[in-house]
Amino acid sequence: MQSFSGTLTKKDLQILLIKRNIEPFKGGWALPGGLVLDDENLDDAVKRELHEEAGIKPDFLEQLYTFGNVGRDPRNRVVSVAYLGLVNPSYHELFADSDADDAQWFSVNRLPAVAFDHKNIIDIA
Repeated sequence: MQSFSGTLTKKDLQILLIKRNIEPFKGGWALPGGLVLDDENLDDAVKRELHEEAGIKPDFLEQLYTFGNVGRDPRNRVVSVAYLGLVNPSYHELFADSDADDAQWFSVNRLPAVAFDHKNIIDIA
């Protein structure tokens, strides 16, 4: 079963983070995400990335906000469409795959430092 960081209770709001295994921010925690394939829509891309990077399938997804500030990613210009997803962590066995070394649930009250502008995304969510 998945591992929880720190002491979580059922009342804690939790967020899924992945540990990156590629640069930039290799070894750092980040929100799961990735590129949309040429032949898929946004919702399908979100579901695919969540499953590839952490092994979860969300029960509910809703588009949250679009982030497009210059300098968000040191590699190139990136526009991200963030989604808010709801899952019951006890129904999912997390596993890291793809470009993730680890995947863990964290209490929103006790988050590690996160890569890119993901703290801003979390705050808006």
